[in-house]
Amino acid sequence: MLMWQFLSSLFKDKKHKEEQNLMKKYLIVGLGNIGEAYENTRHNIGFKVLDFFAKKEGFIFQTQKLGDISTFKLKGRTMIFLKPNTYMNLSGKAVAFWQTKENIPIENTLIITDDLNLPFGSLRLKTKGTHGGHNGLKDIQEKLNTTKYNRFRFGIGAVFSKGKQTDYVLGEWTNDEKIQLEERLEKAVELVQSFVLAGVNNTMTVFNGK
Repeated sequence: MLMWQFLSSLFKDKKHKEEQNLMKKYLIVGLGNIGEAYENTRHNIGFKVLDFFAKKEGFIFQTQKLGDISTFKLKGRTMIFLKPNTYMNLSGKAVAFWQTKENIPIENTLIITDDLNLPFGSLRLKTKGTHGGHNGLKDIQEKLNTTKYNRFRFGIGAVFSKGKQTDYVLGEWTNDEKIQLEERLEKAVELVQSFVLAGVNNTMTVFNGK
């Protein structure tokens, strides 16, 4: 009886540690389109945030299945960064694959994307919602079969005339935006770090609208 209790205790401890380790893993996904033609476009802000983070902390991406991947340790947490190489409209395939492969809970997944409905540089973190017409988010919603996942929207503004939305989204930043962009990217990296260290609710309180 004592031996069974001992073995049972060991099993429970092991399971508890595995659960704790899972909760310390995060999948941070930046959305964008691959190729030089898209590199500096507004639609690629997800890639831009991850590249800025990588340059700041000195880690590099490697091409693996369905995307470019990198891993970074932050105060005991493991952050897995993903830049899907499936093009924006098929982003969900890469997100679902790496979420499953790394066994990362959906509450520890963060999607970084552009948002026309927010002023340039404005930051907004949400835990659920519709795709709002964004094809990348639409595919993620379909592949994950839920609207309840964390998404970090980076405002790109909506300064375009009727019928020119696609040109605007796939256009490059203006000179004025480029001047402000580095400070906004710095703030975006702080938001991602806060998401991992302080949790989604605290991060929304501190950063939304900033």
